[in-house]
Amino acid sequence: MTPSRFQPPSARIMLGLAIGLLLTLSATMVLASSGDRQPEYVHCVNECDNDICKASDLSTLTSEQLATRELSPSLRFAHWSCLDNCRYLCMQTITDNALLRNEPVHQYHGKWPFYRLFGMQEPASVFFSLLNGYMHYRAWPKLKKLIPENYYMRKFYLGYAIVGMNTWLWSAVYHSRDWPSTEKLDYFSAGAAITYGLYYTVVRITRMVSVRKQVLWAIVCLIPLLAHISYLTFVRFDYGYNMAATGTVGAIHNVWWLGWSIANWKSRPYAWEPTVSAALITAAMCLEILDFAPLWGVLDAHSLWHCATIPLVPIWYRFLLQDTEFEVRNMKGVLHQTHQD
Repeated sequence: MTPSRFQPPSARIMLGLAIGLLLTLSATMVLASSGDRQPEYVHCVNECDNDICKASDLSTLTSEQLATRELSPSLRFAHWSCLDNCRYLCMQTITDNALLRNEPVHQYHGKWPFYRLFGMQEPASVFFSLLNGYMHYRAWPKLKKLIPENYYMRKFYLGYAIVGMNTWLWSAVYHSRDWPSTEKLDYFSAGAAITYGLYYTVVRITRMVSVRKQVLWAIVCLIPLLAHISYLTFVRFDYGYNMAATGTVGAIHNVWWLGWSIANWKSRPYAWEPTVSAALITAAMCLEILDFAPLWGVLDAHSLWHCATIPLVPIWYRFLLQDTEFEVRNMKGVLHQTHQD
């Protein structure tokens, strides 16, 4: 049985489990933020906005109020407004008081109350996103050095590194400042990365050396991705739908590698690695289910998810390089050149 003919019998089960997980995750996202509806918060923000941001006579303001209005250089660089600052200060004050009274911590405007750093709203997620991107950056020279130029997967693996760096860059930008534009760039980049992962996986497992077939398969992947982005942009930005859609594509990607691992476990000593990597990524994703208020105002489940994926990136690249070495060493030359048809 060849990998290209293998049809994993557990595909429906895997997809069902993945969609169930994603619906569970999305349930935590559709809950409205209780914090920004609190009368205490609404009153605090309105009072700060009227008395400080809209004050006409600055001489009546205290030094603390002036600092709230004028903002530090880092906040101005990150495009914080006086109203944004009011919301942040009110949120933190109410949260600190709630912790002192052992009361529940609320979310505000869809976010937990994080301590900002140099204008970054979620500094831990920013830091971990940049580290993930750095793992892709570190892999780039290794891929260029170790993958033969005539191996047909070389350009796809280099493309994967570029896509990975782009994805985590926009993740860092989004967690720095949560705006509709940065949110879309983050979500759409992640969706493109997941789709590209499925694209090159099929090219590799089926040994799709024909350029014509590669282009056709790219079009097949690109059309639903563009439709997905168009729906979220022009119709409705639906968090649950986005998570279910991207998660389903990710599950299909995992099923392909599971089938490949089963088909090759006797002939390739490293065949177990993609399945284990997929399982570890899924386990890391499960951290999202543990949605909790940030520890020390810094670490929440989402940031820990980003942290957990950092060591998984070099593990995946190690597998790709092992597989490349095996393919080049054991397969015929036809597999290491790109056919036009």
